[in-house]
Amino acid sequence: MALKGNFRRDTIITHAGLDPESNHGIVNPPVYHASTITFSSVAAWDEAHKPGYKGYIYGRYGTPTHRAFGEAVAATEGGHGCIAWPSGFAAVVGAILAFVKSGDHILMVDSAYFPNRRFCDNFLKNMGIETTYYDPLIGGGIRDLIRPNTKIVYTESPGTGTFEIQDIPAIADEAHKKGCVVLMDNTWSGGLFFNAFKHGVDVSIQAATKYIVGHSDAMLGTTTCTEATLPAVEASFKALGYSVGPDDIYLGLRGLRTMHVRLRGHQENALKVASWLETRAEVARVLCPALPSFPGYRLWKRDFTGCSGLFSVLIKEQPKPAMDAFLDTLRIFRMGASWGGYESLALPVSNVLHRSAVPWTEKGTLVRLHIGLEDADDLIADLEAGLSRLTQVAKAA
Repeated sequence: MALKGNFRRDTIITHAGLDPESNHGIVNPPVYHASTITFSSVAAWDEAHKPGYKGYIYGRYGTPTHRAFGEAVAATEGGHGCIAWPSGFAAVVGAILAFVKSGDHILMVDSAYFPNRRFCDNFLKNMGIETTYYDPLIGGGIRDLIRPNTKIVYTESPGTGTFEIQDIPAIADEAHKKGCVVLMDNTWSGGLFFNAFKHGVDVSIQAATKYIVGHSDAMLGTTTCTEATLPAVEASFKALGYSVGPDDIYLGLRGLRTMHVRLRGHQENALKVASWLETRAEVARVLCPALPSFPGYRLWKRDFTGCSGLFSVLIKEQPKPAMDAFLDTLRIFRMGASWGGYESLALPVSNVLHRSAVPWTEKGTLVRLHIGLEDADDLIADLEAGLSRLTQVAKAA
């Protein structure tokens, strides 16, 4: 049930999708475990299969729990509707396949999540769909890469690992002139710090595993759509046979309610840690969009309203044993492939080596940090100990 009235984002995220009047006054929607849904008559069954039917037909297509989550995410992001997927990458795949067929062409940002590249270079290629990778900083110059058969311009801002901020309005404007659909991975902002639809995006994709779930305990993806793009993405979801378990949906819905508060904590800690890292002799650069020293800072400041907890630090060239010692010394930061939970993570970044449009040539080792909700001073002390150990091992090498 939509929240009535003109409310601000924090109020919307707290109340959207709730319908206690229909659930005995209970605040949280019930968790419906369902596969078979029965009908009382042939007429009711026939009615359920007419266009525009608003009820429930089969568990794979969703339950009231799924609907509550979709309504809440759509309201939070400012979209028309939202579909939940069993992972963030499933959402990427389903959204792309909604708009392409054999013979089509897509433009994929060179700094995208690495599985996107693997999907394009293998699965899509085998379907007869061609991919061109483009410079994330291309802006309006994207016009020169759009072909008559280009269907999708895929964006991700900030970019994976190196955090380039894309000029989404400029890209979207040129894409729409040529009839292309603009997809965006909006996970870094949680859908809160960047309003994708106000900047021209047609489908906003999130790995809800990250900030929406927020507790490192569920896999989930979302595609929030405009009114024009929702039918195609919904059809893709049904055709692919994806299904999300109601317990994971519930964890996403529960996490969503506090995401705005958690993101402020991530932001405060991240800025403190990132600023401290800039003072360290071992550090060549800190790749955090909210730092004035970051090349894309002005664009970030123009389009974003906040900074999440994810950024990278470029450590000056070191012997491998020294880098290993740095990471192995850390006590609070753990090594893990995901992020967005309450805990801090540190992971060497290697996927930038696979870029093709604008190869990564900077010397040193990129380490992606997710700054959690621990005390920032403890995080700094942990990194300081790790960097000190790095220096000791490097001198001894």
